[in-house]
Formats: sequence, structure tokens, C-alpha cells
Amino acid sequence: MLKRITQLAALAVAIVSTTNALAADLPRKAPVYAPPPPPPLTWTGCYLGANVGGAFGNASVTGNGGSGGEVSTNGSGFAGGGQIGCDYQFAGPWVIGFRNMFDGTSNKRSGTIPGVGPLAGDVVNFNNQWFDTLTGRIGYALQPAWLLYFQGGGAWAHTSTNITAAGVQIGQTSKTSSGWTIGGGVEWMFAPHWSAFLEGNYMDFGTRNGTILNAAVGCAAGCAFSAKATETTVLVGVNYRFW
Repeated sequence: MLKRITQLAALAVAIVSTTNALAADLPRKAPVYAPPPPPPLTWTGCYLGANVGGAFGNASVTGNGGSGGEVSTNGSGFAGGGQIGCDYQFAGPWVIGFRNMFDGTSNKRSGTIPGVGPLAGDVVNFNNQWFDTLTGRIGYALQPAWLLYFQGGGAWAHTSTNITAAGVQIGQTSKTSSGWTIGGGVEWMFAPHWSAFLEGNYMDFGTRNGTILNAAVGCAAGCAFSAKATETTVLVGVNYRFW
């Protein structure tokens, strides 16, 4: 009886050993590859982009010292250019940054000086050729890919004001004016490194003074005038972001 039990045990050991050897020779299934999760979205980094939209301006000329009344006129045109800037995301959803934007414009308008005086009835032509803004901004990420922001800072523009009498230019101010700007918008990060934005801005370029010395129009002793210009823009743009 003991001999038979020993034989059965030896047989069981042999079967187990053979089964293990066969299992070791079988091909093993490769582990399933799990790609690492994508990095979280962040607005931290610098960017370079382009924009296009509309420019809506208001300009006025006032004849000083009884030269004439005030003419104020509105105009609209095309605006387009580029921007460069950097952002930093901190304290969760908050974002701070700065940006420089340079746009050319086709905003022109004209009006006639009313009232009495040597400049009354003369035509004033306004032209804004370009503007440049340097702004700081603060934003709040409503969602990781959506940023609502507010911005403000300095603005510069090349504006010209021409006054003509009977088709002949009698006075002009043409220079780069400085002022301030304020605005805001929303930006959407629609793909890695790429974002698009929609924004509106208001710019005030202050007042410029000029004098017309022309005896033929009654300004032999000089007719003083002042010109003021403001601009509103609505722009859409795209940025390529480096981080």
C-alpha cells in the first residue's frame, strides 16, 4: 500500500513539472500600453500672432479765438497687424501678462467747420494711419481653455488733420500722438500652442494744437485751432504660444 502511494505521488509531481514546463514555453501576452496623461493646460508662456478687424474713430477740430466753431465727425475703416506678449498663470485660474500690438488702419473722415469766423465753412480731413499699444492685462480662466481678460496701458498713433479752403490746404497737423487705451476680451486655446481671441479697445490720443497763417482766408495774424482724436477697435486674432 505504501509503495502504491509513493508511485502516485511521484506521478503527480511529474505531471505538475511537465505542465509548468509547457506553460513556460507558451508566448506571453504583452502588457497593454497606457500613454501618459497630457500635461494640464496653462496660459504661462509667450506668444506671437496676427489680428484683423474694424477701427471706428471720432475726431473734432475747434477754431480758437473766434476762428470758427467746432466740427466733430465719426468714421470707420479697416485695422490689421500683429502682436507679441507673455502671460503667467498663478493662484489657480488667475493670469497676468503684457502685450504690444501694432496695427495699420484706413480710418478716414471729414467735416465742415460751422459757425462764424475765418475758418467757418472750411473742410477738415482726418486720417489715422496706424496705432501701437503697450498694455498690461489680467485675466481669469473660466475653464482651462477659456480666458476672460481686461487690459490697459499706453497708446500711440500717427494722425493727421488737414484743413482746406476752396480745395486748397491752408493748415495741417501731422505727427505721432500719445495717449492711453483700455479694453478687454476673451481668448480660447483651441489646440496645443494655438489660441484665438475676440476683443474691443478704446484709445484716446489727446489734443493737438495748430496755427494757420494765411492772409487770403483772414488769418494774417494767425488762426489757432485744436484737434482731438479717439479710436475704438473690434479685433479678432490668433496667437501661437511657446511654453
